[in-house]
This record gives sequence, C-alpha cells and structure tokens, in this order.
Amino acid sequence: MARRTWDPPGPYDLGRTLGVLARGPGDPAYRVAEDGSVWRASRTPAGPGTLRMTARDGRVEAEAWGPGADWLLDGLPALLGAEDEPAAFVPLPRHRLLREAHRRHPGLRLTRTGLVLESLIPAILEQKVTSDEAYRAWRLLLTRHGEPAPGPAPRGMRVMPDARGWALIPSWEWHKAGIDGKRSATVVRAARVAARLEEAATMDGPAAAARLQAVPGIGPWTAAETLQRSNGAPDAVTVGDLHLPSIVNYALTGVRGGDDMTMLQLLSPYEGHRHRACRFIAAAGVTPPRRGPRFPVGDVRGL
Repeated sequence: MARRTWDPPGPYDLGRTLGVLARGPGDPAYRVAEDGSVWRASRTPAGPGTLRMTARDGRVEAEAWGPGADWLLDGLPALLGAEDEPAAFVPLPRHRLLREAHRRHPGLRLTRTGLVLESLIPAILEQKVTSDEAYRAWRLLLTRHGEPAPGPAPRGMRVMPDARGWALIPSWEWHKAGIDGKRSATVVRAARVAARLEEAATMDGPAAAARLQAVPGIGPWTAAETLQRSNGAPDAVTVGDLHLPSIVNYALTGVRGGDDMTMLQLLSPYEGHRHRACRFIAAAGVTPPRRGPRFPVGDVRGL
C-alpha cells in the first residue's frame, strides 16, 4: 500500500467532483463507503490499481494498492481537480439559477483521470439507450471479463479489462449484456487502437476530439463525454443529448424545450467553460416541467 495527501487551495467537495466517474449506483469500478470515502478501481498504464480517497480536516488522504498504485497516486492531484481553474468561471447576473448553484457549490472541480479508454468504453455503451440499460451492461461486462480490484477494496469491485481483453470478448457475451452489434463493434475498434486514443489525454480539446472521432462509431457526444472525464475539459459541452438542451434552456431562460443550437447560443458567454456551466446546472437539480407522458426509464444518449 502507498499513501499520499492533497491539500485543496479552497473549498472542496470530493463526492461532487468525482461523482461523474460513477456509471450508475452499482458501478463495480466506483464505490462510496459509509464513511464518505471514495473507492476507484482503474486499469492504469502500470497495471490494475485501487484508490481510496477520504476528505478529512480540509485535505484529501489517499491510499492505493496494486501494480498501478504509484501511477494513481502520481495523478491524484489532477484526479481531484488540482489542474482545474474554477476561478475563471463567473456566471452572468441574468443567469440567477446558475449564479446560485455556483455560490452553493464552491467545492466543485473538474476531475482529470488521464485515462481515455476507461471513460470512452462506458460512453460508447451509453449511445442511444437508457442509462439503466448502459449501467447494467457495464456491470455485467466488468463482472464477467474484468478482474478483482487489488487491495482491501469493497466486495465486488472490479478492474475493467485491458484493451486486448475488450477486443476478445465474444459476440454472445455482448448479446447477454444487451449491447447491439454497432456498439460492440465500436468498442472493439477503439480497443484495437487504444494506444493512439490514450494519447488524446495529453492533447488540447479540438485535437483530442478529432483523435477520438477518427474511430467509426464515435461522434461528438461520445467524445465530449469521454474528454470531460479523461482530460478535465471545461469546454467539452455535450451535444446530441436528448435532455440536456431542454435542461440548459429552462435553467437559463425559464422556457421549456430547445435544441443543440439554442443550448450553444445560451452557453456562448461561457465559451471555454461551457461544460463547467452544465455541471453547475446539473448540481442545481433543475428539471423542466413535463407535459404528456414521461419517458419510461432513464435517458437516451447520443453518439
């Protein structure tokens, strides 16, 4: 076991900062313990590793296990948001809900994992299906094809397969997980060029997005969802989502409905921090009033 601590330069919210890394309440690679500590199981360039982080007395204390322990601790500050620049974001006076969310959540920072495939594959699984379907598939695939998380991790925690492991999952296993041929083929294509895709973690936003979208089946939605986590990209706004445009429109104008163009126009004053603005809107818990029947389960994601 190895240890490291990090002292945030101001208010800090561990759970809200890292919560975007969880793929549903039963994610085998992410757990929140009863004491509030956050556990993550990751496939690092050095091998599998488990990381436990606890916020205590104004600092974050971390412990790590496995071959990837040192790699995880080296990247701990970036993971916790040390490379983020939240002070550069100032909500406009007319956006009262956004200003209030910004005031109420001063400890929200953007995480940077430095691991592309780890965020890319679950984003691919979430294409064009409900969240519950995608989360179930992620759980099943990690349970059947991952490996136990190193160290004293909570029961059932798993490290995802390496790139070769993803590429070798047989077709019937994808089918059992509810993954159609288009999404499974995209995962396999991504796994076969994993080394090239991981380089995107060190690229700027447009270059990183272009690198990911060079793989057939990966579009702007999937690239943005990935880079928000792997790169801590503050401007990687998600386009192509079924619900986000309406949520942003309602939060900033009080009007229901809206499309990607409307959303991007509303977010244009925050260019450079449009994803951050969306994170604060999400933190506010705003939901446009619905008319007519509700969508049955979860939300449908784009490419």
